[in-house]
Amino acid sequence: MDTTTLYYWPEIQGRGEFVRLALEQAAVPYVDVGREDEAAIEAFLDDAGIATPPFAPPFLVVGDLVISQTANILLYIGQHYGLAPHDEAGGLWTHGLQLTIADFVVEIHDTHHPIAAGAYYEEQQAEAKRRAADFLAHRAPKFLHYFERVLDRNPAGPTWAVRDALTYVDLSLFQIVAGLRYAFPRHMRRYERELPHLVALHDRVAALPNIAAYLQSPRRIAFNTMGIFRHYPELDAVQ
Repeated sequence: MDTTTLYYWPEIQGRGEFVRLALEQAAVPYVDVGREDEAAIEAFLDDAGIATPPFAPPFLVVGDLVISQTANILLYIGQHYGLAPHDEAGGLWTHGLQLTIADFVVEIHDTHHPIAAGAYYEEQQAEAKRRAADFLAHRAPKFLHYFERVLDRNPAGPTWAVRDALTYVDLSLFQIVAGLRYAFPRHMRRYERELPHLVALHDRVAALPNIAAYLQSPRRIAFNTMGIFRHYPELDAVQ
């Protein structure tokens, strides 16, 4: 069996966490190479012998396959490890939901880095307050209510996002709720009054044996102010 290797930064959850959750739930043995040797990530990116070089982490290497982009990696895991429907319509619906989550993740990140990803938060704090205010008033509710609506309209019931079985989208929605609770606890308490299905999904995923064990393990990196979800009290305080 080919070794499954995840390349992602060792000190943050970031986009790599969406991949980790899927690998953990599917019980796929994997090497989280950045946790062991961060230099290996740059070495891979700089390797002129890689015919299909990824742009940036996260990327997954399985045998000769180099799979980049979070949604693309999850598409692969879903197809190979039972975390997505196998039919075309179901696969496309699942992938489309994950791409919408990817859009949401960008907007979450930009609440604290609205001007330049390479500049410190403190260098763009005034702009971050403006961006966070718009995000919390308009964008976050729009995305969260969309996913609540997806659950509510599922013909199989609101247990899972896609039909009647767990998919990688459910794992990603768990991470979205957990991350927003960390970053914007004040606002999330208010939002969650109108998101019963999404809150229940978060709790259901957290109780899955493989996920519960992962969350209690040292493999789960704690939320911090270096990742996508960052708690700055002044941003959560904006109206």
